[in-house]
Amino acid sequence: MPSARGAVKPRPAVIDVDEAAQAARLRLAVGRLARQLRRRSGGLTLSQLSALASVELLEPVRLSDLAARECVAAPTMTRIAARLVESGLCERRESPEDARSALLTTTAAGRRALRSVRAERTQLLAQRLAALPAEQRAHLPDAVALLEALVAGDEG
Repeated sequence: MPSARGAVKPRPAVIDVDEAAQAARLRLAVGRLARQLRRRSGGLTLSQLSALASVELLEPVRLSDLAARECVAAPTMTRIAARLVESGLCERRESPEDARSALLTTTAAGRRALRSVRAERTQLLAQRLAALPAEQRAHLPDAVALLEALVAGDEG
């Protein structure tokens, strides 16, 4: 069906009832697993942990760029960054190009905190996987590839 600008919008794929039920089961399982992993946050709020991971990835990063990446307002990011700096996980300094702009970098403590959270979350998954029967674990490479394909579908 043509849109207002004349382009044809692709129609969503038609799925049957069984596929819809499987999609619902997957949504619930992924959501529950994500919540269990998020509980292991090293004492940081989820916003702080996400911002710290983004700082590590982008450093040095301006607060305004970090706010945009995290999809939060600048004042919100200023508060999150202040907590990370107070906790010794990030360092804040003036931008050499613009004295009105602040740059954030991770500290050694921040990198250790991220490694710890990632290791704890990976350990949780590894323990859960180890508890599965060998015939189910044999499907893991295909399941991971499927999940990666689902995630990649949203990156385009």
